[in-house]
Amino acid sequence: MWSCGCYAGVSLSVTRDIAVMLAFTSVHGALALWGKLGTRGFAAVNAALERGSAMSSLPNILTLSRIFAVPLLAFFLWWPEWQLGYLIGFGLYCIIALTDYLDGYLARAQGTVSKMGTFLDPIADKIMVAAVILVLTAQGYLRGPYAGDVHVIAGLVILVREIAVSGLREFLGGAQVSVPVSKLAKWKTTFQLVALGALILGGAVHGQPCQAVGDMCKTVAQSWVHLIGLVSLWTAAVLTCVTGWDYLRVGLKHMD
Repeated sequence: MWSCGCYAGVSLSVTRDIAVMLAFTSVHGALALWGKLGTRGFAAVNAALERGSAMSSLPNILTLSRIFAVPLLAFFLWWPEWQLGYLIGFGLYCIIALTDYLDGYLARAQGTVSKMGTFLDPIADKIMVAAVILVLTAQGYLRGPYAGDVHVIAGLVILVREIAVSGLREFLGGAQVSVPVSKLAKWKTTFQLVALGALILGGAVHGQPCQAVGDMCKTVAQSWVHLIGLVSLWTAAVLTCVTGWDYLRVGLKHMD
């Protein structure tokens, strides 16, 4: 009995000593890590936490939801004769457009404008616009009476301008030059949103546009929503050229 008690006491003592040694080693390691990290390391940890909080903010969640909703929108627009799909797609398109307004409004109202949001917001807009234009072009919705596929040029102008301005902004950002959005550019965006929305709604109301040019096409009464979309698209394309040239002039001043 005595030997067992003695053995138990020795075991308990050894276990306690090992625990103390491990604790001491852990504290010593933590202090060493503290010394290695220094101010720079903890600044990096703090930045990582800030990025996490920025990603979880409501405005940024809305922006990310726009990006993730684009494949679903493309799905509903994939079949040109599926009028119900285009009606659902139009509703989804309106929700996406609404979140585009809400995320910026909430970020400004709550004072939570972040670099993440500034980075993601224009990307989300361009992804949606490019996806809708490409799908509508593939399904024959950028086609109209007498002009046929010429309306595709308007969509192409918009896409080229978006790519060019993105590259220009990246270049000017490296030169620490900001290019504010002009009122004319906001009008361009408005006509662009109206155009794509009308083209989608036209698919829900009128069905697929005529695939022939001339007298075989539908009458104005049978395709007026679609025609409003095409007119708005050309208006957006013209404003795209004007505002694109304004951005280019600013960029040329900072190019050697």
